[in-house]
Amino acid sequence: MMWKDEYRSKLTSAADAVNRVGSGHRVFLQGSIATPEVLIKALLARTDELRDVEVVQGMSLGTTFCKPEHLGRFITNTNFVHADTRRAFAEGRANYFPCRFSDIERVLATVLPVDVAFVHLSAPDAGGYMSMGTTPEYAFGAAKAARCIVAQVNKQMPRTFGYCNLHVSEVATIVEVDEPLVPLPMEPVQDFHRKIAEFIEPLIPDGATLEVGVGGIPNSVLECCRGKKDLGLHTEAFTEGMIDLIEAGVITNRRKSLHPDKIICCLVLGGQRTFDYVDKNPLFEFHPTSYVCNPSIIARNDRMVAINNAMQIDLTGQVCSDSIGHRPYSGVGGQLDFNRGATLSNGGVAILTLQSTTRNGQLSRIVPCLDPGAGVVVNRAEVNCVVTEYGAVNLWGRNLRQRAEALIGIAHPKFRDQLHDAAVKLGYLAPNGSKRAIA
Repeated sequence: MMWKDEYRSKLTSAADAVNRVGSGHRVFLQGSIATPEVLIKALLARTDELRDVEVVQGMSLGTTFCKPEHLGRFITNTNFVHADTRRAFAEGRANYFPCRFSDIERVLATVLPVDVAFVHLSAPDAGGYMSMGTTPEYAFGAAKAARCIVAQVNKQMPRTFGYCNLHVSEVATIVEVDEPLVPLPMEPVQDFHRKIAEFIEPLIPDGATLEVGVGGIPNSVLECCRGKKDLGLHTEAFTEGMIDLIEAGVITNRRKSLHPDKIICCLVLGGQRTFDYVDKNPLFEFHPTSYVCNPSIIARNDRMVAINNAMQIDLTGQVCSDSIGHRPYSGVGGQLDFNRGATLSNGGVAILTLQSTTRNGQLSRIVPCLDPGAGVVVNRAEVNCVVTEYGAVNLWGRNLRQRAEALIGIAHPKFRDQLHDAAVKLGYLAPNGSKRAIA
């Protein structure tokens, strides 16, 4: 029981804990539901005395370091651009580093070595181990590689099982809090979400292992799966809609070829119901992204079905998922990892979804060529199924003529003639309408 004495000796105030950070340091923040808000606010209180502190983070649900008054004091370097960082990026107060989820831990140990990691942990168990709770993600690897760990220990952080624990002896200082976690509301389901989900449902066989993203389309897909049998989960995010399928006996995990009877994930997104559900629940194994998003691990799941969102796709199958033209909008995440892993899986399929139009129907998301500067997340040699509210097509192994024809067929009807004319001009389709394969 010696760890209890060590724990007490490391207790301090947030103001004292963040003194571990100095000018020129690189600080990592655990993100999403586990954003360590108390530590962030304490560090921001030192703004005037610090310079050139690089803050490395993913999706943050709390206070940011990229306001105009932080210029020269803090610079945000993120692998996921969200509402608070989009403008900051445009104005030079934030940077974006595209990176696959499976690689981020190695990047943080080599290219971006961390001086101080701010983490948000559960209270210690009987052995002195504190769980990374809702968000081991790549925070676990970042903390393990950091020179110093500052822990915000929260009585209300769920204890999750798996490879996601830090021992009291591994952290430098501990700040105790007793605060509810910030929920992430579910996106309301719209009609086009349901239409897309209806085209996806036949692509999911009984006994499939699912990776499902976050948002209206994934939520609709889960609703459409109520008639399936023995589904499993190997996914980045566990969300509230998955609870309903577990309780309905749809998600059983019993037919998984890897980790049968277990849900494998690396973060939780949702509200208090979801937090309570994963707390001390032996159904779950939480692992870092280096494992959950490793394509070779993903591929060991037979009938792996990966479903992710895209922002734009061109007529050859190049997929942009993280930017609007040259402007970063989100992040690469695990999309490329799961796309590759599902492609390699025995009986697997990778599915990319997108609404056919944007800007209130004024622009097509299926385009002749991607916008200048658009980030290609899934290249055309890797793309499998693409689904809009007008249908589903499988591009894998298809030539450019077949791809153009297929994608025009699931574009919004009012843009199909324009896309056909563009495909002819680009040489993907023959002018006379004959079917001419192009290498």
